[in-house]
Amino acid sequence: MQPICDDTSPHTKHINMTRQLNYFIYLLIALAATDTAYAQTVDKIRYGDFEQWVTRTITESVVIGGHQKKVYEVGPTTTITENQPYRNLGGSPWATSNVYARVSGVTKASNAVYPYQRRPGDTAAKLCTQMENVKVLGLINMNVMVAGSMFLGEMVEPISSTKNPYAKMEMGIPYKKRPKALQLDYMVDMPQTDTRVKSTGFGSRKTLQGRDNAVIFILLQRRWEDADGNLHAKRIATGGELFKNGSAWKNGHTIPLKYGNVSSDPSLNWLPLRNGENSYYARNSRGKLVPVPEEGWDSPDATPTHVIVMFSSGNGEPYVGTEGLTLYIDNVGFLL
Repeated sequence: MQPICDDTSPHTKHINMTRQLNYFIYLLIALAATDTAYAQTVDKIRYGDFEQWVTRTITESVVIGGHQKKVYEVGPTTTITENQPYRNLGGSPWATSNVYARVSGVTKASNAVYPYQRRPGDTAAKLCTQMENVKVLGLINMNVMVAGSMFLGEMVEPISSTKNPYAKMEMGIPYKKRPKALQLDYMVDMPQTDTRVKSTGFGSRKTLQGRDNAVIFILLQRRWEDADGNLHAKRIATGGELFKNGSAWKNGHTIPLKYGNVSSDPSLNWLPLRNGENSYYARNSRGKLVPVPEEGWDSPDATPTHVIVMFSSGNGEPYVGTEGLTLYIDNVGFLL
């Protein structure tokens, strides 16, 4: 008779071998998962570490005070002191809501996106919701609520009116890869208030109920141009996140992309197709800025031609926001 504690019985040997085999399989799976994790690569976006900035000094018109105002753009480190329209420098794909405006002969600058030093030698982008103040001849005092935004594309300067703001932005850049997610470091400063302010500079300042959000979204499109120079698009993939609360720095945060029709996805249905008056704009082959209506959802297997990435310290209508809401971003790239 085999002793009760004898582990050399055929049955016990079989159990031990099975356990060892299972352990070996689990180990292989774990190693494969680890290899897969390390195999994921980040397709860095140029200047997406925000270590370099263009500093512009714009002299505003005497009628509104004649101040010199610093306006920042993401690009090769340089300084521009003339009042001149800005075009992206050094191959930078980034544009901001920081603008040089000239309306009815009056020059004004607006800046709500700033370089921010996380630590010595490490700079990030700081996007602020803030009140812009304009005094005309010391008699008219206007306050305008602005939210800091940054996107892949280009702003068309000088801004000459507030009509049709999308027509002043070239949204998106060429991109043919199919990433899994957007990866970045971020932090959010969120004021402890559940109200927003609407201030257009004209009329009274209004307090609205509800907390504003910082927002990030990513859209992959397939675009084409017809014989008349009109641009068309279909949406291939969508990703986005609303930030409703404050947060310390989170490094390597990922925002997944979902391919195909996401109109019934409750996590993404706040990013519907953009068409009609909500169409973004881009330059056609003739250099003309035209609308790019999204005419439907493309196949999940389609190859994109363009990508849109937007960061903003507000998610409401123009001139509405929560003053002090700030979104910090750094080290942006696509997870392949």
